[in-house]
Amino acid sequence: MNQRERMLKGLPYKASLDGLKEDRLENKKKIYAYNNLNPDKIEDTKKIIKNILGKTGENVYIEQPFHCDYGYNIEVGNNFYANYNCIMLDVGKITIGENVMLAPNVSIYTAGHPIHPDSRNSGYEYGISVSIGNNVWIGGNVVINPGVNIGDNVVIGSGSVVTKDIPANMIAVGNPCKVIREITEEDRKYYYKDKIFDVDDYIVE
Repeated sequence: MNQRERMLKGLPYKASLDGLKEDRLENKKKIYAYNNLNPDKIEDTKKIIKNILGKTGENVYIEQPFHCDYGYNIEVGNNFYANYNCIMLDVGKITIGENVMLAPNVSIYTAGHPIHPDSRNSGYEYGISVSIGNNVWIGGNVVINPGVNIGDNVVIGSGSVVTKDIPANMIAVGNPCKVIREITEEDRKYYYKDKIFDVDDYIVE
């Protein structure tokens, strides 16, 4: 088993071997082109991001700047939006569902290093996959750590550090991020805290 195979299986691996260093360099070239593209070239941004990511649905848009390690370990569904300064360390697989929005400065980390200094100094690291379900909104400055699974319809409050799985249909906030309550039918009529929609077309069937 080579180092790329070990990386993708979540096993300890060395990032400088078996073509991984070259993979990262090729991806950096694509990221550079994407981040320095003229804002008028919207169609080009769509083409480049589809060439960076491993799998994409329709209507995928990521604001510049965006950074990731490999790109090919990231899958996003239809109607994906990431705001400025999104970072995805995709040593492990990052799988994101449909209708997901990331606010500015969201970081998704699959990469990690051993705790003990002797083990860490050996040069071995690891990647543990992260998954995000459908209809999820991640607030600004959120960090999602390796191995986390976020369920459908979840809202993560800004500034949270997500270290454990978050079940579906929940609002979760804090460092470490914790569930504070379930999202209910009552929430449908509000657009912000206690402010009620004053329009009739806000529900998508």
